[in-house]
This record gives sequence, structure tokens and C-alpha cells, in this order.
Amino acid sequence: MLAYRIDSPGTFPNLIEASIPQPGAGQIRLRIEACGLNFADLLMIEGRYQDTPTPPFTLGMEVAGVVDAVGPGVTDRQPGERVALFGGQGGLAEYGVFDAARAVPLPGSMSSTVAAGFQIAYGTSHLALDHRARLAPGETLLVLGAAGGVGLTAVEIGKLMGARVIACARGPEKLEIARRAGADHLIDATDADIRAAVKALGGADVVYDAVGGDQFEAAFRACNPEARLLTIGFASGSVPQIKANHLLVKNLTVMGLYWGGYLKFRPEALTGSLAQLFAWHAEGKLHPHVSQVLPLARVADGLELLRSRASTGKVVIEIPG
Repeated sequence: MLAYRIDSPGTFPNLIEASIPQPGAGQIRLRIEACGLNFADLLMIEGRYQDTPTPPFTLGMEVAGVVDAVGPGVTDRQPGERVALFGGQGGLAEYGVFDAARAVPLPGSMSSTVAAGFQIAYGTSHLALDHRARLAPGETLLVLGAAGGVGLTAVEIGKLMGARVIACARGPEKLEIARRAGADHLIDATDADIRAAVKALGGADVVYDAVGGDQFEAAFRACNPEARLLTIGFASGSVPQIKANHLLVKNLTVMGLYWGGYLKFRPEALTGSLAQLFAWHAEGKLHPHVSQVLPLARVADGLELLRSRASTGKVVIEIPG
């Protein structure tokens, strides 16, 4: 089979021929049909991600496909079943072996291409806004990086939860995508004074930040008393430094959210969130945006779209049989 393999830390992965793996106890083998790319894949290549496996390993965190074989002890998954799962690695290959407990059956209405980019982006935003920030109807949600893979889902879910949504993104094309996802107000991060623009709209009660850097600082200063700031990622490459005395004066709360971490210490929160999200999708309330679909041979191009922040929504790699 073909697999996109990292051989040593800091080296770019290569497309190689590898043996088809066999599932062990409690595992399934998946004939992978699609794999979603994530900013974390770039960090893994550089060895800077918090859960980077020890090389060699196959890149690709979230996948969808058809169960091809099951290992000893697996009774709740069957060959031929369509599933999606978050494996953390192993997704950019024609076959992969994963823990059966992580597999989520796919509704017939959802394609593998959509499913492969659904779990992390929608799961991150829903868990952050609902479980962590307790976003309430009528509150104002500011989304930084609002046209990106997770940012766009935060706009959509925030609106679905009854918030007034301010979307901040670079350029009119990205802002139009955020508007179609439900944003009430738009701020062009290319040249706008984000702090002034948000304060003119009444300030933010919840900030969803996947960007970091100067945008976090501007959003921090535009918060209302008792606002909650969600740190999701740092696509700008700059990790902001938080002024604790400002937290005190305005009674602010800063929260971190690492979606994959819930698999280790509170998996029921994650699985419950995914159940809600799949139900919303089945009801036609969520509309995933996949901006680019590329073949396995063009993974490098897909990763460059993420690195340059040129993509909107998700970039998905299709792996035909």
C-alpha cells in the first residue's frame, strides 16, 4: 500500500510503499477513502505537536472509510461498515489500523470526503463553545480566523447556539464565506483596528481564537467584563503572552481547548459532542465547507495551503481504491 511516512524528526514526509497492516486485539483495519488535513500535521512534521508520535510514523489524524477487517475481541464493528475516526496518526495511507472504540458509524447522508474533515473541526468548536465557554443565546461571539478549518465551524455552531457572531478574517473572499456560514458582523483583519471594531459592536462575551499573536491581544482588549477567551491554536506562529492583571481587572477567563486530549481523560464529553454534531448534520443544520480535495500524491500541496493560510474550511485528501 501507499503511505505518507515521516522517517525522522524535522524531515518532510515521503510517499512510500509499505506492507498492509494487520489488526490486533481491539482494533479494526480501515480501507481509507479520505483523510482531513490539519494545522497539527504541520506541527508534527516539525516535531512541535504535543502528541507527535516517535518516527517513523504515517501522517494523518482524522479519516473516513470502510472497515476492511476486525481484530480479536471486536464485536461492535463489522467488515463493510462505513466509519469515521480520529486516529491521531496513520490516516494518509490506503489502509490503516486503529482502535475500534474510536470508530463512529457514518450516516448514509455523509460522504467520506465530508466525514474526514468533520470530526476535529466541528468537534473542537462545539466542545469549546458548549462544554468550555458555556456560550449562551444572545451573547456576542468573536471568531478570529473565521474562514479557516475550525474558525468557520465556530461561526456556524455559534450562530446555531443563538449567539451574535462577529467574524474576523483576511480579505473579502474569506469574509463572504464566513457571512454565508451565519456571521452577523464582519471585520477584515488585513487592515482593520480589530479592538476598535469589536468595541464599536458592543464588545465580546466569548472569543474563539485559533490565530494568536496580535489578533489575540486586540480581542483581549475588546472583551466585556466576565468574558471567556478560548485559545484553540496559533496559526499566526506567535503564542500571545497574557497579562494576568488585566484578567483580574475585567474578571476575564482564558481557557485552553485541545480536542484530542479528551480521548484520554474524558472521552464521554467528546463522544457526546460528536453525537450531537452528527444529529445536527442529519437534520440539515450544519453545512461543512471543504475548499480543496486533493489526491494522495499532492499532500505537500495541501499542507502548503494550510501553512500559507490560503485555504478556507477544510482541505481533504481523497484516497480512491
